[in-house]
Amino acid sequence: MKSYGLSLATAAVLGDEEKKMAAENASIEGEEGSFSLTVEEKKALSALDSSLFGFLSQTEDGARTKTLLNKAIHCYESLIVKAEGKVESDYFCQLGHFNLLLEDYSKALSSYQRYYSLQTDYWKNAAFLYGLGLVYFYYNAFQWAIRAFQDVLYVDPSFCRAKEIHLRLGFMFKVNTDYESSLKHFQLALIDCNTCTLSSVEIQFHIAHLYETQRKYHFAKEAYEQLLQIESLPSQVKATVLQQLGWLHHNMDLVGDKVNKERYAIQYLQKSLEEDPNSGQSWYFLGRCYSSIGKVQDAFVSYRQSIDKSEASADTWCSIGVLYQQQNQPMDALQAYICAVQLDHGHAAAWMDLGILYESCNQPQDAIKCYLNATRSKSCNNTSALTSRIMFLQAQLCNHPQGSLQNKTKLLPSIEEAWSLPIPAELTSRQGAMNTAQQNVSDSWNNGHTASHHPVQQQVYTQRFTEQNLQGSDKDQSLYLATVNDDHPPYLTGSTKYLQAASTGIQNQNGNHSVPQNSRPKGHAPNHFSFHIPTSEEQKVTNCTKESKHSRSRSLSSKTSRQDISNICINVKGHSNHVHQITSVAISSPNNEDSESTNLVVDNPQPSALVGEAIDSVGTGTCDKVNNVHPAIHKMPDNLAASSPSSANSTESLSPKLTNQNHAHITGFIIPHSRLHTSNKEGQENSESSVVVNLGLRPRPQITPPVSVSIYSTSTEVLKACRNLDKNGLSNSHVLLDICPPPRPPTSPYPPLPKEKLNPPTPSIYLENKRDAFFPLLHQFCINPKNPVTVIRGLAGALKLDLGLFSTKTLVEANNDHMVEVRTQLLQPADENWDPTGTKKIWRYENKSSHTTIAKYAQYQACSFQESLKEENERRMQVKDYSDSESTSSDNCGRKRKGPFKTIKCGINIDLSDIKKWRLQLHELTKLPAFVRVISAGNLLSHVGYTILGMNTVQLCMKVPGSRIPGHQENNNFCSVNINIGPGDCEWFVVPEDYWGVLNDFCEKNNLNFLMSSWWPNLEDLYEANVPVYRFIQRPGDLVWINAGTVHWVQAIGWCNNIAWNVGPLTAFQYKLAVERYEWNKLQSVKSVVPMVHLSWNMARNIKVSDPKLFEMIKYCLLKILKQCQTLREALVAAGKEVLWHGRINGEPAPYCSICEVEVFNLLFVTNESNSEKTFKVHCQNCARKTSGNLENFVVLEQYKMEDLMQVYDQFTLAPSLSSAS
Repeated sequence: MKSYGLSLATAAVLGDEEKKMAAENASIEGEEGSFSLTVEEKKALSALDSSLFGFLSQTEDGARTKTLLNKAIHCYESLIVKAEGKVESDYFCQLGHFNLLLEDYSKALSSYQRYYSLQTDYWKNAAFLYGLGLVYFYYNAFQWAIRAFQDVLYVDPSFCRAKEIHLRLGFMFKVNTDYESSLKHFQLALIDCNTCTLSSVEIQFHIAHLYETQRKYHFAKEAYEQLLQIESLPSQVKATVLQQLGWLHHNMDLVGDKVNKERYAIQYLQKSLEEDPNSGQSWYFLGRCYSSIGKVQDAFVSYRQSIDKSEASADTWCSIGVLYQQQNQPMDALQAYICAVQLDHGHAAAWMDLGILYESCNQPQDAIKCYLNATRSKSCNNTSALTSRIMFLQAQLCNHPQGSLQNKTKLLPSIEEAWSLPIPAELTSRQGAMNTAQQNVSDSWNNGHTASHHPVQQQVYTQRFTEQNLQGSDKDQSLYLATVNDDHPPYLTGSTKYLQAASTGIQNQNGNHSVPQNSRPKGHAPNHFSFHIPTSEEQKVTNCTKESKHSRSRSLSSKTSRQDISNICINVKGHSNHVHQITSVAISSPNNEDSESTNLVVDNPQPSALVGEAIDSVGTGTCDKVNNVHPAIHKMPDNLAASSPSSANSTESLSPKLTNQNHAHITGFIIPHSRLHTSNKEGQENSESSVVVNLGLRPRPQITPPVSVSIYSTSTEVLKACRNLDKNGLSNSHVLLDICPPPRPPTSPYPPLPKEKLNPPTPSIYLENKRDAFFPLLHQFCINPKNPVTVIRGLAGALKLDLGLFSTKTLVEANNDHMVEVRTQLLQPADENWDPTGTKKIWRYENKSSHTTIAKYAQYQACSFQESLKEENERRMQVKDYSDSESTSSDNCGRKRKGPFKTIKCGINIDLSDIKKWRLQLHELTKLPAFVRVISAGNLLSHVGYTILGMNTVQLCMKVPGSRIPGHQENNNFCSVNINIGPGDCEWFVVPEDYWGVLNDFCEKNNLNFLMSSWWPNLEDLYEANVPVYRFIQRPGDLVWINAGTVHWVQAIGWCNNIAWNVGPLTAFQYKLAVERYEWNKLQSVKSVVPMVHLSWNMARNIKVSDPKLFEMIKYCLLKILKQCQTLREALVAAGKEVLWHGRINGEPAPYCSICEVEVFNLLFVTNESNSEKTFKVHCQNCARKTSGNLENFVVLEQYKMEDLMQVYDQFTLAPSLSSAS
């Protein structure tokens, strides 16, 4: 029988195949259907973004949410592949959020990259910036994590995770040794009442530890003791606080005799062990205390307990070695030292002590090898002393007959033989193996006198997030504390009779010793992480390693701040505690075979301004640049590139393409019809040709478009437009801030200058008479933006100024008890800055602050001069043919010396504002031309309305040779006037404003804060970066005009006094730079000394402006502030919050927020207590809401009536220019 020409068998086979194919098709359709999202799932996903990172496990349906996220990721990736990547940018942003919540950082980074490349106004999306910052934080790219987090706070100060951001910024600044910024962010986190991954007591601990790190031991002790007074303090936090107090009493310079301090230290440590008996670190500290008072047996017992309770510790074994050596047990000491260096090959003190041991046993060859290993360690802080000792021993070996040393019987095995002993290998395993290894060490615990300690400074703790706190893990929350040795490691060392440690200042030993990877039992994954701080060589590239997210060992490690670290797990929820020894995984290490690296390359994102968007160009010679670049990943590892289907298009640079090479470094105010953003061709093409796929994504929060009013609208029209916003369905919160791109420093001007132009001649004007000083062209020459600095020679002589009124003798006679701020410095060469040991050039410039009186400093100045004359006479007597060139004052500045350096003192910030005390001096300055006077109608600072010391008042400096004013720009980029009183000269170094971004980059590479730190540039670095430096001598009677934004630093060549103040020319260029710095300060959480909003309203009241560009910028500022005041006031009234009239007194300083230090205009939020007590502790709206969400503890005070502000706004119009009027 046939069926359609086929046999029955064939038909049956074909029928089976058809059924099979149908089943497969059904299976495929079912699989696709299983990854489609329901309406409920889309709604749930729309509420998920980066702000839930670290909090997902705290939700009731955390596990179900993770399942949904995995499903959503698969669905989105499939659809993106189907659309060939041509989808809207928001899809990639949401995909980045989903991957971040699941802690798949490589996929999150890939998705965020794609979003960044497609979205030109990415900076408006706070959730994206926060997610990007978390990814950078995970990869230890602190420089870029800080930028991303700062951008979040700038574009959205009320961001829901602001507390998390402040906490992370506090940690990163702490690692970068920017302690002032760290403290500020910790305090901002502490006042925030929102939920956070750390409790308030844990944040308080960080603040206390920060004081300890800064060597403010009394503040730290007080803070720790306040923590102990808190009821229901978590047991592990209490144990750690007690541990810290014990170490403070043992090792720090606290009041009291040594016996009592050691007694308190032991008591605190014993109490700490009662709270946490498994703390190996506490046992170790206790051993150190017993050793210091001669209880050797107790010390040994404590050290053994430390080894039993914790992982292998090089510090502990080094201390045990010292005790054995002191007890005259060299073989046991050798074994202990070998254990230490086996655990940490770079343990400098163990190598040094081992060298001392060999030398005491008359084995100089082995001693030399140990000393050499010590000098090669990054933690070595006395390289010069060790090098001298090595040379001495080598010279001794050369004098000995060959074979004489070999014939002697060796007391100890050679270093090669000792290294091959089995003990160190056995010690590399954990606790159980530690006990096995310890059996090989002599158990004869002999009593005896303890030897003198190696200089030990500070043993402190860095309290840290756990994996779930920092990386969003869903495991039980716990807190880690890592030991940090800020000066020297906390181990004893043997006799130092052969060596002299030349160590001063902080030396952090971070991450120098680690447990080998094979020391961990299989399956054990330490729950900690690693920070790597890029060094100057790694300024733009950080190599990131990506291991399994469940097995990655992450420890706080730094090349610039080296610390010995061990983790003590504090289980906040009551689970068992155990001690982990961190394995330091340097994420930039090329030797990590299991790691794959990616280069994170920094470019500069788009800049912004105070209250507007941009102005194309201002003033003669300016070229305003729009630079829309962002921290980027230019090279991605294979696993990162393949992490999602979208990665095919995301492996390119995260930086958008620059289509306009005519850049502006920080955009000022925009004329309302212009736009700041750079075009992104790739993004536009993708957008135009994109396939619209409805994935149910939550739309990215939209920024309210600018109100349809211009600066030429009346105030009534402006406020009417604001009132209509609610009717149009727009949120008030968006009107409070017309969001601008976060400001960015300028990139180095292009094309770079040729090398022969890097030392340009300084613009100088020579005056012969009074007429020359008042010549109008002199004013125009000085304020020309093309001239960063102008030296007006012979000004005092031309104007017949009596400089003697400012001499030291006259100052003492006038007010001898007047306050002087003193900066203690090191006498250095004028063009160089060396570390205290004189071994390398550095940027950081240490100068400690104190106070004295004019009379006392005058006495110091005179004694310095007499000592110099005496030294010079002695040199002349000793060397008859001493050359004149070598006996000049430049030699007195230490030009030939490279350390150790002499200590000198510089008197600064001597306030001459009191007209009653300094009437003659201030009257003499009225002889100056108007444009350089302290007070004049054309000086913006004269319209602030109150005194800003040192800016619109005169300040004086008293100097000895070598006194320095470190690198800086003037407050808010205002111009500066400086007159040298004499009798000595000063040397100036000046860099144009266009290059301040380059100097800011150098400060970041050297872990310095450009705005707040004290730094002295290395000229070699500047010339290599093609930065021009003006260098000139200021003689007595010369006036130096520093133009707006110019970077400068000064050193006195001789004994001299200087007077200085700031000036604000009435120009668009000056106003623009002042506003840009106002916004940059806000981004950097630094207080702006000049209240630019307050000043802008006073300018509108007092000044007629004929410059259209200056008028437009001021008017736009008024427009923004008027809208903000009206909208905020209406929102408060609508919420039932009463606004009380307060008014403002003439001469009253502009109010600043007492928490974040931003300027607060018109509406002041003060606490009920301060209002009743009339102390008026002012808060900004954001800080008030963080402290009290519904503002129930605050009173709102109003300083200006809206009618008054409207009148000022309407009456401020463009005045006709002089030429048109004529």
